[in-house]
Amino acid sequence: MTISSKIIPRCVRLTFILSIAAVLCVSVDAQTWPPATSVPNAPQPQESVTLRATPLNLLKDQGTIWSSPIRIRDQDLGYLIPLGLAVTVAITTDHQAMTEVVSQNPSFNKENTTASNVLVAPFIAAPGVLLAAGQFKGNEHAHEAGILSGEAMIDGLVVEQGMKLIFLRERPSINGAKGKFFQTSVGWDGSFPSNHSMLAWSSAAVLADEYPSRLMQIGLYTVATGVSLTRVLGQQHFPSDVLVGSAFGWMIGRYVYKKHHRWHSPDLQ
Repeated sequence: MTISSKIIPRCVRLTFILSIAAVLCVSVDAQTWPPATSVPNAPQPQESVTLRATPLNLLKDQGTIWSSPIRIRDQDLGYLIPLGLAVTVAITTDHQAMTEVVSQNPSFNKENTTASNVLVAPFIAAPGVLLAAGQFKGNEHAHEAGILSGEAMIDGLVVEQGMKLIFLRERPSINGAKGKFFQTSVGWDGSFPSNHSMLAWSSAAVLADEYPSRLMQIGLYTVATGVSLTRVLGQQHFPSDVLVGSAFGWMIGRYVYKKHHRWHSPDLQ
């Protein structure tokens, strides 16, 4: 068997694993995760989304997200089971993917790491830009989009850091890319899940709902997928890291939008 005949099937497997993340993150109805209808002491409807209400909303978001496992219902298994299976498959093939499929050329890895930083930058900048547009141009829609995209990213960051401290996974550059979990030497710099993926997908989910044109959605999710892919190609994260970061980020973004969205086009009122 030639080298190319070995590499091609492995590339297909890696592509399949990463594709699962995109499919899950575009097809799952996140209104049921976390279940918005079962949130205790939910905030009362407000006329518009405000910065003043954001700190309290963030606290309630976190309470809902971290307590969501106790509210799992039979209908939630429709996406939890496929997601769990996808993560399991990804974790079992992580080592092979990073050592036999993804290039370990330092120059190639550096270029992809740089690309991931460039691609995630617009998502990070979006809240500030939209807030400024809303403030100085009196654009209520942009104002809400800026607040909610920022809220979703903060929620995602808290969840991501919490998970990293729980799972304590080694990065691909450590210990021959074995990706061991529960290694206390990892500290705050764990690999699971991917920070970049969480940020990109949580922001993209809110913005895709705020500006629901097909072109906008394709653009946002394409860039978010690029962030996740380049984190793997840069040898910064395992496929399972970006799968979980992408899926959780998307679900958090969808939840924040559905829970706190208030703006409606005057044409529809």
